[in-house]
Amino acid sequence: MIRVGLADDQVLVRTGFAALLDAEEDMEIAGEAADGAQAVRLAARERPDVLLMDVRMPVLDGIEATRQIASQPDLADVKVVILTTFELDEYIFDALRAGAAGFLVKDTDAVELIRAVRVVAAGDSLLSPAVTRRLIAEFTSKTRARRVPPGVADLTAREREVVTLIATGLSNDEIARRLYVSASTVKTHAGRAMMKLAARDRAQLVVAAYESGLV
Repeated sequence: MIRVGLADDQVLVRTGFAALLDAEEDMEIAGEAADGAQAVRLAARERPDVLLMDVRMPVLDGIEATRQIASQPDLADVKVVILTTFELDEYIFDALRAGAAGFLVKDTDAVELIRAVRVVAAGDSLLSPAVTRRLIAEFTSKTRARRVPPGVADLTAREREVVTLIATGLSNDEIARRLYVSASTVKTHAGRAMMKLAARDRAQLVVAAYESGLV
């Protein structure tokens, strides 16, 4: 059972998402929050597998709420997905750096929303290839000074290759076909790279890849 938390200051948005997700046999609503501070408390109290988080909320915005959740080791299993009105919202990069597992556009269709929750719950990041390249490349090159995570030097050649391909938006299966290895081998390399780069998940791995210049 996938437990989903909802954080949005609009009651209608929460109600709509709750009705949609609760109707799935493998999902249940773990709780709702109307602002960022409530979202942090919800994460700590209920430990949802996935927390859908609006960016713009009163008391505490979604980015700071995400940062606070991601900074707590005991909440490492809570995957935050940022909800945004526009696909290239200026706050998305900050949200990913804060620890979000990905993002969803609020007007996404029902099938895609349900799929997205399952993808994140399974441990994958929710970043489309096109948006990943445009979004992160733009913000890292224009508005952020390059930062090289300490663990970059410890990556093996194959781990660097896998990280680079992940950062272009490819899935484990796609990378496996590209490198002529199994998907489980790709997952192993990705896991080791995440440990070396202190990345919370694949989304953080993508950010590290762009910030360090691997991509």
